[in-house]
Amino acid sequence: YETSSILFLQPYTLCICTASLLAPLSGSVSQQQVALRGFQTSAVSRDIDTAAKFIGAGAATVGVAGSGAGIGTVFGSLIIGYARNPSLKQQLFSYAILGFALSEAMGLFCLMVAFLILFAM
Repeated sequence: YETSSILFLQPYTLCICTASLLAPLSGSVSQQQVALRGFQTSAVSRDIDTAAKFIGAGAATVGVAGSGAGIGTVFGSLIIGYARNPSLKQQLFSYAILGFALSEAMGLFCLMVAFLILFAM
């Protein structure tokens, strides 16, 4: 399959760009002008994008702190439960490990999203 995209260069000038063909529909723009014109960004725009990436990654890492609080709550509850009923030690410990794993997974997902924001965009 051949991919195609639409490119707007000037008002009322429409170009269809394919992998093998740059064909302006309007005769006012030459082939060379279409090929030379690229995507342009300013330094200010790039700085704003970089700052937004850092702010987004920082906001995504807040979930890691929540994961730490969740793990502390899980094991604190394990100690309280064990102190109340020592005969349920094995069952309480298995529930605590499950809670630890789920809480840690959420923290790792938050960290993964932060790295995706920083390096994949």
